[in-house]
Amino acid sequence: MSWQPVIGLEIHAQLSTASKLFSGAATAYGAEPNTQAALLDVAMPGTLPVPNRAVLDKAIAFGLAINATIARHSVFARKNYFYPDLPKGYQISQYELPIVADGKLAVRLDDGRTLDVEIQRAHLEEDAGKSLHDAFHAATGLDFNRAGVPLLEIVSAPVLHSAQDAVAYLRTVHTLVRWLGVCDGNMAEGSFRCDANVSVRPAGSDKLGTRTEIKNVNSFRFVEKAIEYEIERQVRALENGESIVQETRLYDAAAHRTFTMRSKEDADDYRYFPDPDLPPLVLTDADIDAVRAALPELPDARRRRYVEALGLPESDAAQLCVDRATADYFEAMLTAHDGDAKTCANWVLGELAAALNAANLPIEQSRVDAPALARLLARVRAGAISGKIAKDVFAAMWAGEGDADDIITARGLRQISDTGALGAALDAVLAEHPAQVAEFRDGNEKLLQFFVGQAMKRLRGQGNPQQLNALLREKLKI
Repeated sequence: MSWQPVIGLEIHAQLSTASKLFSGAATAYGAEPNTQAALLDVAMPGTLPVPNRAVLDKAIAFGLAINATIARHSVFARKNYFYPDLPKGYQISQYELPIVADGKLAVRLDDGRTLDVEIQRAHLEEDAGKSLHDAFHAATGLDFNRAGVPLLEIVSAPVLHSAQDAVAYLRTVHTLVRWLGVCDGNMAEGSFRCDANVSVRPAGSDKLGTRTEIKNVNSFRFVEKAIEYEIERQVRALENGESIVQETRLYDAAAHRTFTMRSKEDADDYRYFPDPDLPPLVLTDADIDAVRAALPELPDARRRRYVEALGLPESDAAQLCVDRATADYFEAMLTAHDGDAKTCANWVLGELAAALNAANLPIEQSRVDAPALARLLARVRAGAISGKIAKDVFAAMWAGEGDADDIITARGLRQISDTGALGAALDAVLAEHPAQVAEFRDGNEKLLQFFVGQAMKRLRGQGNPQQLNALLREKLKI
């Protein structure tokens, strides 16, 4: 029997705010345990929650970016369950009336297809604390620094049918939330993570199978591997006549398998009801228009502009728009380099990307800023140095030796364009290689570059290659 996987993702994006969803406690990652927990976060009696306005604006921004409906009236609800790191005995979330609903996101796949993924809802909720099982002997510690940190839970419809498509969608959301500045997207720190709901059904059927939830997977590779394993596990079970149990599972990356964590609850099990301490969120058109006015050009729109207006290949445009900082660096170079888009893209995606990777630096911390790199490329365009020498100059700039002009002058790298000097070098090369000259005249035109290369050696790589080629053709009467 042929089977069709059905996948939906619940993405938890930690919103980039200085304080928590309902308290004034800080949200910085890596603080000592329980140093960023307000009385409200640990459920002390007499404390009341107050919504963080910045959280609302970030949720609105995401909703506008996916062309969703922004609720003028939304409600916080209590999601009731017991866990040691949930001191209130409930989590403040949204259920029936989320702040964002009915959105759609276009996902570009590796095979060139575009998949429109329906996003059913994006709702606000507070994060729970963290249980520390390894910090104490025969005991569990509780760290409430994370308790109350604002999350936007982004819930897709079950419209994904392969692990690869699911990861492509996850990457697209990751790019978008970072682009908007609503989430830093740091998966290693847990500020961007997802739960994958997976089921399988007979191919051609429109009835959904029993789903399992793979909880808190925090890398793209592990999401793909976990979904692939779970699909295989479910298919194998069904073909052996077994039933799939609705449950929450965890992914063990070392063993490459999922395993049971707990039985999966339904919404009714959480006994949702409106939080009596929080009035409904009421947004006006002015609230939404203010956020809309502050939105940046979105990644898909910028990618299309790079292709249609600047003539960049789709692959270059897509790579430049993986994150906003890279796209902004490219734009700054483009402005300083008089609009030579392809050259700027080649350097950003080539030499600069390689240097950043080697130094393990984000582009925001590049040791060579966009105007400085543009000035280097201007020297190539003006014929002062060759493209090959420019790479050596860039390496020196990266090492902190100064600006392009300083390095070119100090090292004596300025390109030789004097026809007399170039001609003399070519004459010496042709005189030294009579056999090759004869072979060239017999029809071996590949030797043309040999002669140019030999001349460049004589000129220590500083000869103008275009002029050398022209002079050589003249001397050989081509």
